[in-house]
Amino acid sequence: MSHRQLSAEGLEVAFGHRQVLRGADLEIPRGRCLALLGANGSGKTTLLRALAGSVKPGHGNVLVDGAAVAFDRSGLRAHRQVVQLVAQNPDDQLFAADVYRDVSFGPLNLGLGEAEVRQRVAQALAVLSIEDLAERPIHELSYGQRKRVAIAGAVAMQPCVMLLDEPTAGLDPQGVDEMVAALERLLEAHTTVVISTHEVDFALWWADSVAVLVDGQIRHGLPADLLSDESLVAAARLRRPLVLQAAAALGLPSGSVTDVPGLVAAVRAAGDLGEGAA
Repeated sequence: MSHRQLSAEGLEVAFGHRQVLRGADLEIPRGRCLALLGANGSGKTTLLRALAGSVKPGHGNVLVDGAAVAFDRSGLRAHRQVVQLVAQNPDDQLFAADVYRDVSFGPLNLGLGEAEVRQRVAQALAVLSIEDLAERPIHELSYGQRKRVAIAGAVAMQPCVMLLDEPTAGLDPQGVDEMVAALERLLEAHTTVVISTHEVDFALWWADSVAVLVDGQIRHGLPADLLSDESLVAAARLRRPLVLQAAAALGLPSGSVTDVPGLVAAVRAAGDLGEGAA
């Protein structure tokens, strides 16, 4: 699915006198998962909305395959078939009486035939594992179920890029597991997935890369590299993931391990050696 390249070039966004993004640059790897990190108010949601075409930057461009997105009616209509944004609060997006009608709204607005709409809705519900909810009224759903229905509505548009604002926020552990499974199915379908999150431990093991927002600008790189940078983590008002803290305490440089399972194994091995010496 993910055959389009989404990027930001010199994005500047201000609300009144408050400058939120200050020349932000980001190239999102196709078909991969990226975690967007930063403090509350750092501009994560604003960046996602700009990338989705919901906020027009004062300067800079949102690019698809190197071409600037036109922030007019036809340009945004085309862009939203490539990029879909799911808000943190599902109630900001759900409005139909039941799940099927809500998920089918986008495809119907594209003017698709009934058979194609049914197929898209069935596929979207399957990706989110909520086929059993198709006829359920929206008001009867739990918060976690409403989150997955909101994502299903975006999936039914068959975008190349999915942007999700805090998809695991407010969920219990089972709900988090269900959400992660849904994200993994999106990746298996070669959809580019970008999430904003405060969960640095989750970002470390789940994401292929991370983008950290500080002072309206972006640092983008490998999770272990950026999240072991103490000055960057402090500036972003985050904390180092626990496994990186453990590695540092045991004298293991994070850069010596290229993947999180390997880093966990190294930490455990060092711990075993320490116990043996004792």
